[in-house]
Amino acid sequence: MSDQQPGVPQTLEPLVARLLAPNASPYTYTGTQTYLVGTADLAVIDPGPEDASHTQAILDALAGRPLTAIVITHTHRDHSPGARALQAATGAPIVGCAPLAMDDDGIRADAAFDRDYAPDRVLADGDSVAGQGWTLTAIATPGHTSNHLCFALPETGASFSGDHVMGWSTSIVSPPDGNMGDYLRSLEKLQTRDDRIYYPGHGDPVDNPKRLVRGMIGHRKQREGQILCLLAQEPRTIPQMVAAMYVGIDRRLFPAAERSVLAHLIDLADRGLTVHGGDLWSLPVGASV
Repeated sequence: MSDQQPGVPQTLEPLVARLLAPNASPYTYTGTQTYLVGTADLAVIDPGPEDASHTQAILDALAGRPLTAIVITHTHRDHSPGARALQAATGAPIVGCAPLAMDDDGIRADAAFDRDYAPDRVLADGDSVAGQGWTLTAIATPGHTSNHLCFALPETGASFSGDHVMGWSTSIVSPPDGNMGDYLRSLEKLQTRDDRIYYPGHGDPVDNPKRLVRGMIGHRKQREGQILCLLAQEPRTIPQMVAAMYVGIDRRLFPAAERSVLAHLIDLADRGLTVHGGDLWSLPVGASV
């Protein structure tokens, strides 16, 4: 499905189609995936950025069918701002994640937050929105953002994994809103489920979710081990750790890598495994790896 073109709907299964937003970047891959769920009446999941052409593509794909709900996984600006224009055109309610209740004073490496997001209904873990022949049930998965939700489609065994699980890349976890401990716990929560397939916010469907989630948990544990081994050698700054850990990646992604390393360090500090003074991070006195 790598030949997907922005604005051209693709049917993935009888209840699910997708539309690619025209916002490709090093952080969004080919662009944000918008999903249409249903046949007679529909839900739209993550209508994407504020882009008139993408909103029109969604309206064209609806083909006059009623829109029951505009469903939002999280409030990064590549996922939720399009909800406002879509609601204005259709009158459908905006439902899903809660608005963010904090300021992010960190340097964002991924999309900025949509501070104008105002849902008509906030869905908690286990809450559902439904239409004719389909149900979307919220799965609270904080970590990438504190308000992130995935959505299960029990009629087919699929789940919409937003930015929590993507096939093309691991998610950015950027403090202070992103939290590595929460992210890992959310991965472990998904690992207990038996979803048949994931439809992510970026990239192609994930057809073996358990295997991928298991690998993502292992990857994060590996990064944690790398950090502890580097700090066992000597105290280091985050840029020094990134240079040692992310050899060969596009340097444009270094700011994102620095945020993820910071998220790991904060989680390790919460567990008493790292300390810092100024820009330098180290192991506690007397600790060893």
